Amino acid sequence: MAGADATKTRGPWPQLERVEAICYSGYREGQSPATRKYPTEAQVLEDLRLLAPRFRHLRMYDCSPHVQTTLALIQKHKLPFKVMIGAYLEAEASNPKCPWGGVYEEDVLVRNRRENQVQLAKAIMLANKYPEIVSSVSAGNEATVEWTDHLVPVEHVIQYVRTLKAGVKQPVTFCENYVPWQSFLAPLVAEVDFISLHTYPEWEQKGMDTALSFTEENFDSVAKKYPGKKVVITEAGWATRSSGRGIPVANANEAFQKQYIEELTAWSVKRGILTFLFEAFDEPWKGSEHPDEPEKHWGLYTVDRKPKPVLRPAP
Repeated sequence: MAGADATKTRGPWPQLERVEAICYSGYREGQSPATRKYPTEAQVLEDLRLLAPRFRHLRMYDCSPHVQTTLALIQKHKLPFKVMIGAYLEAEASNPKCPWGGVYEEDVLVRNRRENQVQLAKAIMLANKYPEIVSSVSAGNEATVEWTDHLVPVEHVIQYVRTLKAGVKQPVTFCENYVPWQSFLAPLVAEVDFISLHTYPEWEQKGMDTALSFTEENFDSVAKKYPGKKVVITEAGWATRSSGRGIPVANANEAFQKQYIEELTAWSVKRGILTFLFEAFDEPWKGSEHPDEPEKHWGLYTVDRKPKPVLRPAP
């Protein structure tokens, strides 16, 4: 579907008065997508009611039972959410550049390719089952960036985008770090309905004095390269704790999170950029076993659903 028509954006986009989009992964202590222990209906409903006063757009990463429960509850309780869903892609090629292991036997890669087809079919099914709730569909998440442990060749991602566009009416995208969009994802740009990029100044050793300007540079490096193509930020946030792995301990705290999110949201509204904050809740299942592992602490709420300062009303 390359060509002039492929550069057009399908679907309505909100007029922003505030940042009202957030990534939602509701796994609690003892739950994990890896172990297939999913949040219960009661837990998901609690989360949705907690998020509803502030947020209207959710981003979820796959088509797991967790996502299916979320969509069903939004419909059942007539909750005011639109949801971006995704076909989460497993590795289809080995990636020796991944620091934590991205090399697989061929039989594993073959199995993953088959499973990825299943995920695409599930995404199409859910988008069509919940046409008023599912706002867009992603053909993968961080599957082409240099360090990924679930590497998928770009030509395969292009085919998956085409498969989704043939099966759903919603806009189709691919969610990735800003760097690949600057270069080798150029052939994908003509295929997606909009570009979804991720930007994390904290991971790239930026302090608060340059965090927002770095985010703006990341966004503009892609938006200016592809004029006329809608660009959405599908992940941007600030971790509140760190073991020192990848993020200096002194740079990860709740005060910095509050400052960055406030600056990010004001800038996003001023620029009219749909920005999904990362992440709704802390995720204890992620990363290493260290309690201060930064992957676990990006939530605007703690894992026990207490708001961090960024969401607390001013005294």
